[in-house]
Amino acid sequence: MDNKISLMEKQNLKTDLPDFGIGDTIKVYTKIKEGDKFRLHPFEGTVIAKKGSGIRSAITVRRVSFGEGIERVFNLHSPLLDKIEVIRRATKVRRAKLYYLREKVGKETKI
Repeated sequence: MDNKISLMEKQNLKTDLPDFGIGDTIKVYTKIKEGDKFRLHPFEGTVIAKKGSGIRSAITVRRVSFGEGIERVFNLHSPLLDKIEVIRRATKVRRAKLYYLREKVGKETKI
């Protein structure tokens, strides 16, 4: 039984994901269903966390919009996730989780 599950997981893994890390600014395109059509909705922000491995891996992306911080968690191998573009690479990052950026404001949030 465990063999069948791992086989199904391997079949559904995405292979076209770019190489990105914590602190990078990325643009994530998700599929939104409107009526009988799908459209792509971009979400651009800084990767503050990566969790899990294999098909269960997820990232947390944070951005500030109109003075309010917004965080979204994306499952990397979800069929609703269309593509990921790396906008800007971070310089040296010394943390695995950048939760301290929640308290920072303005230019302090630059990595």
